Amino acid sequence: MKICVCVKHVPDTAASIKLAGDKGFEDSEIKFVANPYDEYGLEEAVSIVEKQGGEVVVVTVGKASAVTTIRSAMAMGAHRAILVKTDSQFLDSDLTAKALKAAMDQDGLPDMIFTGKGSVDTESFQTQYRLAKSLGMSIVNEVSTLTLDGDKALVERETIAGEKQVIEMRLPCVIGATKGLNEPRYPKFPDIMKAKKKEIKEIEISELGIDASQGKVVIEKLEPVPERSGAKMLEGSVDDQTTELVRILKEDEKVL
Repeated sequence: MKICVCVKHVPDTAASIKLAGDKGFEDSEIKFVANPYDEYGLEEAVSIVEKQGGEVVVVTVGKASAVTTIRSAMAMGAHRAILVKTDSQFLDSDLTAKALKAAMDQDGLPDMIFTGKGSVDTESFQTQYRLAKSLGMSIVNEVSTLTLDGDKALVERETIAGEKQVIEMRLPCVIGATKGLNEPRYPKFPDIMKAKKKEIKEIEISELGIDASQGKVVIEKLEPVPERSGAKMLEGSVDDQTTELVRILKEDEKVL
């Protein structure tokens, strides 16, 4: 079985982001990691291949520096990888899906595709759906349980108010993984060393016939989130506190 796992190179959620101009951020000194939700998909793919045989191929769209994230994925058990290189910090979901599809078409379509339920940086939650549509595959997102039976996948996902939804799909399909599907492994030192020798095929996004400047979503301006002011404690009776709260909202905050 051949399984592709889409892994995104994202800033660590604990990183301090500094803007560079109106449309970008300083990325030379911050730590980047694999998108955490993608790691659930990667772990599931590796576990399946360990039991059934086959290969796991990581597919990433990002800057040349994404190689570090790909090596981490290989240390977790991926066999090889494809990096579609772009200089863009914010490639929209439409172009990303097109790049992923083109890379998979060139490499040979897989039996399954795993993604995370979304990325922790831009959080557009659209790439996996666009990819599935372009490939004509079924998709279920936010999958927390997966069982394979021949050419069928039985999945469970959480819906509104904690309710569970059970869906059966035929392979090939796209699975959007989330927390609870498994517990991603921590690579051992020998696996990290072996990962350095595994194949990473690098392709410029332009070689796939994609113009990275022609996205459907364009960032006009980035602004830092304003710092929250300190909390103000109201005193007195309930009536006094209510009166003061209304005054603050009207006169100080001007929201009423």
